[in-house]
Amino acid sequence: MKPIKKFVILLLILLLGASYASAGAKNPDTFILATYGTLRTLDPAACYDTTGGQRILNIYETLVFYDGSKTDAFIPVLATQVPTLENGGISADGTLYSFPIRKGVKFHNGAELTPQDVAYSFKRNMIADPDGGPMWMLLEALTGKSSTRDENGKIRPGIFKTIDDAISVKGDSVILRLPRPYPPLMGILANSSAVVVDREWAIANGCWDGRIDQATKFNNPAPGYEPLSKIANGSGAYRLKSWEPSKQFVFERFDGYWGARPMLKRAIVKYVKEWSTRKLMLQNGDADRVTVDIPYVPEVKAMPGLKIFNVPQLSVSFALFCQKIDPTGNPNIGSGRLDGNGIPPDFFSDIHVRKAFLHAMDRETYRRDVFNDLVIMPTSPNIEGLPYHVDVPHYTFDLDQARTHLQKAWDGQVWDKGFKMVITYNSGNAMREAAAMMLAENIMSLNPKFRIEIRNVEWKDYLVQYRSYRYPIFITGWAADYADPHNFLYTFMHSRGVYGRFMAYKNDTVDQLCETGIATVEPAKRADIYTRLQHLWYEEAVGIPLYQQINIRAYRNWVDGYVPNAMLTDAWEDFKRIKK
Repeated sequence: MKPIKKFVILLLILLLGASYASAGAKNPDTFILATYGTLRTLDPAACYDTTGGQRILNIYETLVFYDGSKTDAFIPVLATQVPTLENGGISADGTLYSFPIRKGVKFHNGAELTPQDVAYSFKRNMIADPDGGPMWMLLEALTGKSSTRDENGKIRPGIFKTIDDAISVKGDSVILRLPRPYPPLMGILANSSAVVVDREWAIANGCWDGRIDQATKFNNPAPGYEPLSKIANGSGAYRLKSWEPSKQFVFERFDGYWGARPMLKRAIVKYVKEWSTRKLMLQNGDADRVTVDIPYVPEVKAMPGLKIFNVPQLSVSFALFCQKIDPTGNPNIGSGRLDGNGIPPDFFSDIHVRKAFLHAMDRETYRRDVFNDLVIMPTSPNIEGLPYHVDVPHYTFDLDQARTHLQKAWDGQVWDKGFKMVITYNSGNAMREAAAMMLAENIMSLNPKFRIEIRNVEWKDYLVQYRSYRYPIFITGWAADYADPHNFLYTFMHSRGVYGRFMAYKNDTVDQLCETGIATVEPAKRADIYTRLQHLWYEEAVGIPLYQQINIRAYRNWVDGYVPNAMLTDAWEDFKRIKK
């Protein structure tokens, strides 16, 4: 009998413990997130921030979405299957995609979702194409152009017909026609810019009327005047209940949802700027999750009753060398000559200079002292979490090697004459300030003739200056638009990439590999191409990889259902998965 009694006692303890845990959960039918991110618009054509994307992706739905934690595999959502070469959904040449559309899906207003709604949504968003918006991705894939407008802001001739021709409805399927293979397409279709809206509802609320000859009227709406900026009508598991800007956003469960019924009735995102308040809310159970910045991680880890997740984020920061600086009245390069009082405009075109600066970056100390080890040190732009990522060699901290390269640079003139220059970073970014200071101090320690000034610049001016080739070294970052190496390697390495261009970096082999990679469908061939590009980043000493951020997620221990995904940043919460 004794074993039975022990079992009964143990069972009672477990039941009491479970009951206590359940009782500890405040608002058991509501999930509360406390964060500091606000949003400007709910219009899918205009929203290009993670905070707004989080709201949109809980209200609206896409054709496909990420498969759990994977960034290179997808599950069907509004489509009934993910098209592949194997199932015939993608043509052999990679230019035709067929998406069978799910039946029986209702919008929040009760209207039934149709293939025509899908086609309209994609066309409408691309036709709108607001400045600074996200539509360049879908436009690039479906039209071969990254904007409906040229470099002078004029609408490209025939672009709206091209958009119209690229998307069609055949029976119960939506057909996408691409001008060339574009392997990242599936990731683009998982973005908030590719959600599906109710066509009739959108037109009734001032969106494009469906006529191509009227498209110009709906192109590039002014910020704040996007038709769907303050309203929403999706097919997702939750709908918009209320939105008080800079205060809170309330979701409520949509009982007409076509999929599995979510556990929670409501989700509330509260705007709480002060960490002390967010911390107190988490401690007291008044928030189920809060946004935690790196300096506060030790405080959170010391709290009882929490689940902590470390999630690599698909974002990265680099110190980049400009190889063709604009010398005109430029105080950042001193005299503009290699005379001890400046640097020439092409100072960083010498690979020995670049390698010296790379060896002068003490990555391990930087990780420990600045980030408390809560960061990933990348070796190339194709960072951890992206397809085809490999750990390539990197330049170790070695001041002897730095000295050797500077003695060789510019046929010995750098070492003999010395130099003077400025390293800049954007104001308020302590991580980038620390990197700039470390580089400067370590380089100057090698030779008293080396003089480097550290200067901070307001972000809006910083952008203008590095894009005008004014900075010898500029420190900046990139966050994934979609989870594909093309979005990073092209950006940093191609001569026409966002940062390749402003570094004035050009390598014909690199350009060709980037262009071949985006046009190649077979995964094995793409892997070879992007592996080679990652090695070339090292061989060419293109720039200094600084850090890849890690998201720290802190939940009360009564919350279940979170699935980490590197593409979905700290702002993202998939409410239909969450339960308490």
